[in-house]
Amino acid sequence: MRYRKLGRSGLLVSELCLGTNMYGGAGDKFWKNFGGLGQAQVDAVIARALEGGVNFIDTADGYSMGESETLVGQALRNLKVERAQLVVCTKGGMATSPGPNGGGASRAHLLHACEQSLRRLQTDYIDLYLLHTYDSLTPFEETLRAFDDLVRAGKVRYVGCCNFAAWEVMKALGISERERLARFEIVQCNWSLATRDIEREVVPLARSEGVGIMAWGALLSGVLTGKYQRDGSSDRPGRFGGAIRPPLDHGRVHDIVDVLRAVAAAHEVTAAEIALAFLLHEPAATSIIFGATRPEQVAANLRASGLKLTADEYQCIDQVSALVPDFASHLLGAGRTARARQYT
Repeated sequence: MRYRKLGRSGLLVSELCLGTNMYGGAGDKFWKNFGGLGQAQVDAVIARALEGGVNFIDTADGYSMGESETLVGQALRNLKVERAQLVVCTKGGMATSPGPNGGGASRAHLLHACEQSLRRLQTDYIDLYLLHTYDSLTPFEETLRAFDDLVRAGKVRYVGCCNFAAWEVMKALGISERERLARFEIVQCNWSLATRDIEREVVPLARSEGVGIMAWGALLSGVLTGKYQRDGSSDRPGRFGGAIRPPLDHGRVHDIVDVLRAVAAAHEVTAAEIALAFLLHEPAATSIIFGATRPEQVAANLRASGLKLTADEYQCIDQVSALVPDFASHLLGAGRTARARQYT
């Protein structure tokens, strides 16, 4: 397992992060169908991840109405994990109780949500606390001040956000610098070979400002594992049945899968491992989140860490999955780099 810095901080996290949104089944039917893992299963999966060098676990108070956090906290106690050896990431902001203030990024909600997460996780501090959703009603200043107070109180070590646009992250960074508040060290975004949209704005921002990226959905709900054929058939169907949601193009996604299968065969690994390894090639990627319901799935995903693609393999995957340039970028792209070419 390789480790990378969390944003500009000195904290090192494994480049593969164990996701836990399949733990528990409380709340509505969605969570029960999504995974529904119980304590014994959670213990086994976490134990295998730790054995493989993973020191980074991602959860949220909105996963199964907090049950995911409860299961993670109990697993760490059952496994007798030394707390200082593990980086625990959780999130606040989703609606977790009825009423108008049961969610959001207000100071009132976040301070309460953090206390509840600490209780469920059975810990004195959260290593990385993320704002789970953008809240258009709450000023950034209020949210960032609440986060800073949690950091100063020792209840949170680092902070970040999820699914923010690049301009939103940049605005938050500017406020944090101006007010001398704890800054976002990480942004968690959807990122896969079939959904490379963040490479237009968020990835360049991350490179420029030293913000790390945690990628979720890297295997496109199992489609990029290669287990589904173009007609949707599979000898081991998963929870989502290989569905490819709009606006993604079904044929294009399976063109990507075909290339992944070919490269995987050359390395004698799975298509999933190649899909993860490609994202890890990007220096701005701090950690790729993967989910697993069984220890053997964990072991397979962990092999992506350290997997080396040849230049030709990388180019082949990059070409089949590349973003279609927007008109303005295509028109002006050469002009933006002309000055640099003069220097070199």
